[in-house]
Amino acid sequence: MKNFFRNSPESHAKNGRSDLPAILSHVPIFADLSKREMAAVVRILHEREYQAEEIIFRENEPGMGMYIIHTGTVAIISESGQLQLSELSDGAFFGDVALLDDAPRSATAVAKTACKIFGFFQPDLFALMERDPQLGLKIVFRLARLIAERLRKTNQRVQELNQELQKIKSAGMTHAS
Repeated sequence: MKNFFRNSPESHAKNGRSDLPAILSHVPIFADLSKREMAAVVRILHEREYQAEEIIFRENEPGMGMYIIHTGTVAIISESGQLQLSELSDGAFFGDVALLDDAPRSATAVAKTACKIFGFFQPDLFALMERDPQLGLKIVFRLARLIAERLRKTNQRVQELNQELQKIKSAGMTHAS
């Protein structure tokens, strides 16, 4: 199978990787890395261009890593629910949970426009952790904090929805009597 992602030192300069540290500095798991640490991450990123309407990954496929949008727009879609969950553009990232877990993807990612995307894959993270345990731990700890924050927000939203549901049920019972 052909590797559609490129990761070669000569492609770094000619494909616009010089601005990658600035882009990565806005991704929470890479924020505040030193220049040396950032360079180590940039070296292991895989570049790929997608055409509009091209599938990046599908719901229920095994997760292999995360993606960072350099340019373009990506839609995250629940195929099972026939619902667009979000639309992401330049500098956004998605699929990050797959760095820790290769469970099936919970949604499909589709390029809405032509996109240049960088992939950061689990095997590369694990190899980085072997070469530089301190950097690997820093990235994994930040990823864990990001996931914990999302979980807190999700729990808060579930509580809010439950409260709204209880109000609707109460209002329905009042009208029924």
